[in-house]
Amino acid sequence: MSNSADDLFFSQAGLDRSRVEKLVGNALDGAEDGELFLEYRQSEALAFDDGRLKTANFDTSQGFGLRCVVGESTGYAHASDLSEGAIKRAGEAVQAVKQGRSFTLADGPKRTNIHLYSDENPLGAQSFEQKVKLLSDIDAYARDKDSRVRQVSASLVGEWQAVEILRPDGSSVRDIRPLVRLNVSVIAGQGDRQETGSYGVGGRTGYDIYIDPLQWQAQVDEALRQALVNLDSVPAPAGEMDVVLGPGWPGILLHEAIGHGLEGDFNRKKTSAFSGLLGSRVAAPGVTVVDDGTLANRRGSLSVDDEGTPTSRTVLIEDGILKGYMQDRMNARLMGMAPTGNGRRESYAHQPMPRMTNTYMLSGNHEPDEILRSVKKGLYAVSFGGGQVDITSGKFVFTCTEAYLIENGKIGAPVKGATLIGNGPDVLTRVAMIGNDMKLDPGIGTCGKAGQGVPVGVGQATLRINGLTVGGTAKAA
Repeated sequence: MSNSADDLFFSQAGLDRSRVEKLVGNALDGAEDGELFLEYRQSEALAFDDGRLKTANFDTSQGFGLRCVVGESTGYAHASDLSEGAIKRAGEAVQAVKQGRSFTLADGPKRTNIHLYSDENPLGAQSFEQKVKLLSDIDAYARDKDSRVRQVSASLVGEWQAVEILRPDGSSVRDIRPLVRLNVSVIAGQGDRQETGSYGVGGRTGYDIYIDPLQWQAQVDEALRQALVNLDSVPAPAGEMDVVLGPGWPGILLHEAIGHGLEGDFNRKKTSAFSGLLGSRVAAPGVTVVDDGTLANRRGSLSVDDEGTPTSRTVLIEDGILKGYMQDRMNARLMGMAPTGNGRRESYAHQPMPRMTNTYMLSGNHEPDEILRSVKKGLYAVSFGGGQVDITSGKFVFTCTEAYLIENGKIGAPVKGATLIGNGPDVLTRVAMIGNDMKLDPGIGTCGKAGQGVPVGVGQATLRINGLTVGGTAKAA
């Protein structure tokens, strides 16, 4: 990996490492913190739709971002030009944040030898023809499965990112990050009615496992199952009722409604609903939430974050008590806490900030069937689409893409148009039963914050939440 980084950022770019290190040292002399973030990225995206290949894109990008941090202020400059001249000009620009003052440089991140994924570039392991055939085979298989299939869409996306983070003391950290994703969407119709089902998988691996027919056929089967279930759906009821959330991807509600409120910047600025509540009860007993960037090959995992800090398993809520926040270097320093390896950025053109990695709730002791049997009348939400969250108040609205009525403890008719409406901190106190079936999502999450998108993971067990507001098109009986 060392030779690879040297080739990408120095040999090929015509840069001299010692001269670049001197430029960084001069630019950040007297700053409290900062770094030079070097990035090289290859990415591709193939989309198969309406029985043919619709798009095929390949892109290569590279550049740097230079950051100078003083107190709460940051000077940041970036460029796609990897040259000494560009780095020098960036250094002159970011120094303005110091305003002639001199500070003591913060200690750099601790080092580890942990590497959570392969360095291999997934983009070149299979030929272009093999990738197109995979998408074509998915299309044909889905159409042959059921005469009600009217449309099939499939996409294959991959990237290979190399980063190096140089600090003003001359130390550096490198990371090579693969990332792939395969999505399948099926539209099924009967008469004048059409419904959609979709399923995606991904992670920090190569394409190999997804090209296996056993893998992608199961993925198509799941997308088709969802579409056919939705064909039989009835209007969702509206009103307050008990809600059971399925395991895995429904953890996206936890991520949005609660996770963002536990990021360090919102709490330092006291704009989070969880500000000032460390050590206080914020959730029902049994609720334990962690953010863990150390899970091998997971979409949200990183060997080191985008400041060079090794990721960690951070306990956010333990048995209902608020224990910690997710921190980057700046917010941790200003709050008198330790960085947790959650400093993330979309690319070299963006500044790092506290972001989630893989955020999930730990299992409880209840069997999933026991949880369903405990609900006389309610909603069973299996999968979610889009949602909106207000970080300050914690209020959220989420759309269910697969949900069912619960009647006398049994799963009833599928419903269409259900939305969950609530308040994140309040919902935590309404968790009544936690299943023993915790699982992570299949590797499809992307999180947006302040205009930046980064890959993330979510997860949870089956949950019963009492008295949640459900929006729908029919009134609850």
